Amino acid sequence: MDTALVIGASGGIGRALCAAVTARGMAVTGLGRAAGFDLRDAASVARVMGALAGPFDLVLVATGVLAPAGGAPEKSLAAVEAGAMAEVMAVNAIGPALVLGHMARLLPRDRRAVVAVLSARVGSIGDNRIGGWHSYRASKAALNQIVRGAAIEIGRTHRQAVCVALHPGTVATSFTAGYAGRHPTVAPDEAATNLLAVLDGLTPAQSGGFYDYAGVVVPW
Repeated sequence: MDTALVIGASGGIGRALCAAVTARGMAVTGLGRAAGFDLRDAASVARVMGALAGPFDLVLVATGVLAPAGGAPEKSLAAVEAGAMAEVMAVNAIGPALVLGHMARLLPRDRRAVVAVLSARVGSIGDNRIGGWHSYRASKAALNQIVRGAAIEIGRTHRQAVCVALHPGTVATSFTAGYAGRHPTVAPDEAATNLLAVLDGLTPAQSGGFYDYAGVVVPW
């Protein structure tokens, strides 16, 4: 039986991904804060990830934060606070980097394996035309670079692996509540279906890319 690892399994998209992968007949391991997993705590990441045996045919990192609890994305650079920005970076970029550092051990080398990390279109530097949301944008841009580097590194030893960043669209969850505005939203289960369909069609030659929920390349 194929195996999957979903990090951020307690979130809206994470729960939907767990359900969608389970429906495909895969054995799923889900990680979240309930399991003592905290991306802001390097020791927690090392302990929990180090206890996993694998191999996992599919790894989905469905984590992220717009702003610290009680805060909000900045509308201007004058609103940036160092502590808040550091926490957003810790959750959105540094934590996933620590997770990706375990992939070489947890992925099979003798068959196709997929690692997908949820990013966001607002992390695209080339697509930024309105500014604002500085910490979140910067953290997702950093994440994209980390995924790109991870894909190169993983590809040296796992020739059939695919490692990508994905933009899921605006998903109707508590994460986006109050920020969706006029953007059309999709339900978490629909987003999960879309993302898995994109992953189904990717090849190792496309590893290291940044794709949206329809499989379209997102500019860096």
